[in-house]
Amino acid sequence: MAVFRPVGAGTALPAVLYVHGGGFILEEGDGDRALAARWAADLGAVVVSVRYRLAPEHPYPAATDDCYAALEWLAGNTAELGVDPARIAVAGISAGGGLAAALALLARDRGGPALCFQLLDIPELDDRLETPSMREFTDTPVWNRPNAVHSWRAYLGADRAPDAPVPAYAAPARAEDLTGLPPAYVAVSDLDPLRDEGLAYAQRLVQAGVPTELHLFPGTFHGAAGFVPDTAVTRRMTEGALGALRRGLSV
Repeated sequence: MAVFRPVGAGTALPAVLYVHGGGFILEEGDGDRALAARWAADLGAVVVSVRYRLAPEHPYPAATDDCYAALEWLAGNTAELGVDPARIAVAGISAGGGLAAALALLARDRGGPALCFQLLDIPELDDRLETPSMREFTDTPVWNRPNAVHSWRAYLGADRAPDAPVPAYAAPARAEDLTGLPPAYVAVSDLDPLRDEGLAYAQRLVQAGVPTELHLFPGTFHGAAGFVPDTAVTRRMTEGALGALRRGLSV
């Protein structure tokens, strides 16, 4: 884990557990650390960035277990970190968005830690690969159907039987009950195979009574905010996530 604190921080600060992307198989990059540092500075928050074990060497539940252990550590050390225990959020991008969604489910089902917000940015949520966008986008930039097939095979384990059940904590789209989850911000990209599973998850959150904000950014591909950060639409993506965290953390 890496802990980022705002300069001159006091106590009772909001906190974000940040989970990086990379299809469950890639390590965090410089951009992830820069994003965590920016959030800490702009939000006046403690941001804990998780370095979880990676597939295929460490398939599910290794990453989920590592992220949940980091969340428990954060919630269990609020006094030392100067964190307000009532203002802890989880946030993730791509595969990290799927892991953040899984953390919200786990925290609900295990009775804590309490979360005030979940930010799911272009999340990877559904191993079934059956949505229209997943079928359509086979050669899109950065992420496409072949990437998704490889990602889930690595994460769930290459030796897993095809008919073996997949837990909702691995693929949150499989969760049958989304009630009682923290308020959510879900962002999806127009030209992204993950688009439709993000849209469907947001709709189900709304139907379950979870306060949910959904944004679809037209003309963008998966990870566009990181690769072409200075266009009008990708600036809106970046500022949208930051603004959602600001509202979710009440800062």
